[in-house]
Amino acid sequence: MKQKPLAYRMRPTHISEIIGQEHLVGEGKILNRMVQAERLASMILFGPPGTGKTSMAVALAKSLGIPVKMLNAVVDKKKDMEIVVEEAKMTGQIVLILDEVHRLDKGKQDFLLPYVESNLLTLIGCTTSNPYHSINPAIRSRCHLFELHALTPSDIMTALKRAIADNVNGLGDHAIEITNEALEHFAYTSNGDMRSALNGLELAVSSTPRNNDNQTVITLDIAEECMQKKSFSHDKDGDAHYDVLSAFQKSIRGSDVNAALHYLGRLIEAGDLDSIARRMIVCAYEDIGLANPQAGPRAIAAVQAAERLGFPEARIPLSAAIVELSLSPKSNTAYKALDAALADIRRGKSGDIPIHLKDSHYQGAKKLGRGVEYKYPHDYENNWISQQYLPDSIKNKHYYQPKNTGKFEQALKQVYEKIEKDKNNNH
Repeated sequence: MKQKPLAYRMRPTHISEIIGQEHLVGEGKILNRMVQAERLASMILFGPPGTGKTSMAVALAKSLGIPVKMLNAVVDKKKDMEIVVEEAKMTGQIVLILDEVHRLDKGKQDFLLPYVESNLLTLIGCTTSNPYHSINPAIRSRCHLFELHALTPSDIMTALKRAIADNVNGLGDHAIEITNEALEHFAYTSNGDMRSALNGLELAVSSTPRNNDNQTVITLDIAEECMQKKSFSHDKDGDAHYDVLSAFQKSIRGSDVNAALHYLGRLIEAGDLDSIARRMIVCAYEDIGLANPQAGPRAIAAVQAAERLGFPEARIPLSAAIVELSLSPKSNTAYKALDAALADIRRGKSGDIPIHLKDSHYQGAKKLGRGVEYKYPHDYENNWISQQYLPDSIKNKHYYQPKNTGKFEQALKQVYEKIEKDKNNNH
C-alpha cells in the first residue's frame, strides 16, 4: 500500500472523510441524503483537476458497501466494460466509476446505457469538462450533474495536516516538522488542487534527509523547490480558461483595474494572446463605446503592438490598454440601441419605408412618387430639416437612449435631444 502515491493512499473511504464540497456532502445536502437513504443514483461529477471527483465517487460507493470498478473512457475498451457488467450480474449491483467520461465513444455508450437504465450499473462519471458542452445528451440525461468546486487553501491545509499525522496511509512515521510558511506555500500554490499539494508534500518528505534528531524538517525553501513545477491552473482548451476570460471581461466592464490585470496575468501565463485581443476589442466597443470612442482604436493598436512584440514584451502594451479600458467611463447605449432595433425587426415590426425615402434613381420612379417629397438636409440651415425617416408603424420609436458618460456621449446626447425637440415642435 505504501508504494502507491500519497494522494492515492489518502483517498477518503466514507463521505464523512471528504474535505470540502460541503454543498454536496454536508449535513442535509444531496449526496449525504443519498447515502442516508441508501440509494445511489447515476451521476456526473465535474470540476477542476484535483478537487476529489474520483475520491468522492469511491467514498460514495464504499459508504454504502457497493462493489466498485474503475475504468477510463479513453484507455479501457468495450470488452473491459463487458467484464464489469458480467460481474454486476453476479453481485446484483456495481458502481462503475468512469474517468474522462466526456471521451466516451458511441459504441461504449450504447453498450452501457441499458445497464445504467436498469440500475444494474450505477455510473459515476468524472470529468474536468463542462458536461453541457462535452457529454453526449444520451448519457447526460440519465445522470444527475454535480459540480465540484476548487478547494480553498484552508481545505488543502486540512488535507496536508491529516496526511502528516496519519500513521497508516500518510506520513505519520516520518517524524515531520514543517513550518507554517511551508504549509501555506503548498496550500496556496496548488491553486485548489489537492493532488498537487499532496504530491509536493510527498516529494519534500522523500527528498529531505533526516536531521540529527531523526526528524524530517520541511522549510519554505524546500516547499518552493518541490512546487516549482506546478503547472498553471488552466490551459487554453479547458473550461477553466473560459471562466478566466469571462472574469477578465467582467472586471474591465466593472472598472476594477486590479482584477482586470490579475486575470490578464492568468491569460498571459496560459499564452493565449488571441483570446486576450478579442476580449479587449469587444470590451472597447461593447462596454465603453461612445463614452470613450478612442478606446477601440487604441485597444486595436495595443493588440497589434503585442502581436509584433510577442511575449514577454507583449505584456507592456497590453497592460497600458487594460488600465485605460478598466478606468474609462462605460456606455453600452450604441449596441443596445441596435439590439432594440433588431428585436423589432425580428418580431415583424418593420413597416413600409416612407415613399419619400425610396430609391428614385431609375426611369419612372417619379411617376410612382418615389423620392419626390424628400428634403435634402444640406439645403437647410444647420444641415438639418424635420422629416419622417422611420416607417409609419414605428415612427415614434426611440431606440437610442443616451447616457451622461464621457464628454463625447454627453455632446451626442445634447445633439440628439435638440433634434428630438425640434421634431416635436415641427409636428
